Amino acid sequence: MAGISTSYLTDILKRTGLFTDEQIETLLVTIRGGEANITDIVVKEGFAEEEPFLQAIGKVINIPFLRLGATDIPSDVLERLPTKAVFQYNVIPLSLDRGMLIVATNDPLNPGLMDVLRLAAGTRIRLNLSTSADIVKTAKKFYGVGAETVDKMMQDDRFELAPDEALGKVDLGDLDQEASIVKFVNQIIWEACQQGATDIHLEPMEKKLRIRYRVDGVLHETPVPAQLNRFQAAIISRIKVMANLDIAEKRLPMDGRIGLRVQGQDVDIRVSTMPTVYGESVSLRLLQRGGAFIQLKELGMNDRDAKLIRKIIERPNGIILVTGPTGSGKSTSLYAYLHEINTIDQRILTAEEPIEYEMPGINQVLVRPEIGLTFGRTLRSFLRQDPDIIMVGEIRDLETAEISIQAALTGHLVFSTLHTNDAAGAFTRLLDMGVESFLLASAVETVVAQRLVRKLCENCRKVVFPETTFLEEVKFPISRLNGNIIYAPGTCEKCRMTGFKGRRGIFEVLEVTEAIRSLVIQRAPMNVIKQKAISEGMCTLRDDGWNKVLDGITTIEEVLRASEEND
Repeated sequence: MAGISTSYLTDILKRTGLFTDEQIETLLVTIRGGEANITDIVVKEGFAEEEPFLQAIGKVINIPFLRLGATDIPSDVLERLPTKAVFQYNVIPLSLDRGMLIVATNDPLNPGLMDVLRLAAGTRIRLNLSTSADIVKTAKKFYGVGAETVDKMMQDDRFELAPDEALGKVDLGDLDQEASIVKFVNQIIWEACQQGATDIHLEPMEKKLRIRYRVDGVLHETPVPAQLNRFQAAIISRIKVMANLDIAEKRLPMDGRIGLRVQGQDVDIRVSTMPTVYGESVSLRLLQRGGAFIQLKELGMNDRDAKLIRKIIERPNGIILVTGPTGSGKSTSLYAYLHEINTIDQRILTAEEPIEYEMPGINQVLVRPEIGLTFGRTLRSFLRQDPDIIMVGEIRDLETAEISIQAALTGHLVFSTLHTNDAAGAFTRLLDMGVESFLLASAVETVVAQRLVRKLCENCRKVVFPETTFLEEVKFPISRLNGNIIYAPGTCEKCRMTGFKGRRGIFEVLEVTEAIRSLVIQRAPMNVIKQKAISEGMCTLRDDGWNKVLDGITTIEEVLRASEEND
């Protein structure tokens, strides 16, 4: 490391008390080999974790260590350092102290860093220490995702001076892969994958381009540079090029698909564009094609429901329906059931649109209505393919429903989904489609209604004592509290200050018993079927939600949001 003597560096490292003489020699050799950031070297070699190292070295050289967390940085301080310098040197300006700019870094022994920052800011610099992850996260929060790329575009006449319409006609596919627009779009997708987002929405507003990620079922606006709206047309054109869509057509909605590999993981992105007042709105649905499946034991069912499902999916024939709105985890549950019974002696065929997970050992067919490959036509072909188990992505019409029932009655186990509010509603929906009640009663073995609730972050959740009047108002089973603790969300870095991390299902499993079959044949109202199922031991969505609250998994508010009050 030019500018720092070997003896001085050796002395500092020894005084931290973290290293042996052999480790110090290894560090010195690596530094002489050209690697400059000693913190990165220490972590890469496995000699120490980043935070303990920075704390120790900060004490030796008298530089304070800070956890940035919820640090609030005034805009005039942020403007003191150019965006390029912030991201190039992985630093973040924190505050001003009597004309001196306080800057956080994780590279305190870089001899040239102070001079570079002094020239860039035009003022004196004082360093504080913080971890690289903290600095990166804080920089994204205050400067926005892709800020350094947008800063580069602002300096590039090709982008800055062109009007919006001209930008929309640029053939971005011909630009070099390191081009700024390409890089920015890649950063947006990368950041979404890092956060575990399922959707990305690019929404043109009057004075800005808003970007939102859906994480754990809830939309969060991601910070982006203020100047981003200047490049709105170019960014949307780049996405359309990636999805093989016509960049000249801006008047009609369009659908496309992008295949990417992120961190060694195949990601299938469904693209949908929609013309709005201020330009095209673009929605991206991210599907982790090669991701690991959630197994049946990981779904979060109570013991009764899990035992019942295991019994049902071992049957040789019948229909198992999973119901719920879009985004309630129906496909995930179906894959969990299939994974449980996917053995060498079972031939399993699935018809899906889209194929959300690729499962080894299963024959999966992508339904394509635009070329005539509908669910109904695919199912008819399945019956000539000697299947044991069939999975239909969704029963949308009478044809698909009738073939599914025919398959179930002729010795096949059929899995499918419906969009209904609760389990009993599945019978009403199928009867409304035109399915005969006696066939429905004979074929359907069980209906699982489900929703997803956000899981509390175990690192920061906090105990609360809700008012009795509130609990009575929402019909919470107060008698079951009995020493149980109710939690509310806190805030910490592990959950991105939201208080929640991940999601868990709440379920309503309706087994079709002889009493239920009789009611279905009689076309009994939905609420009558539901009450009969409850009397036979069915746990409703709301009740299962209360169980999750009592177990400390989620909050009362989440259950109220996700489920309807019991009739």
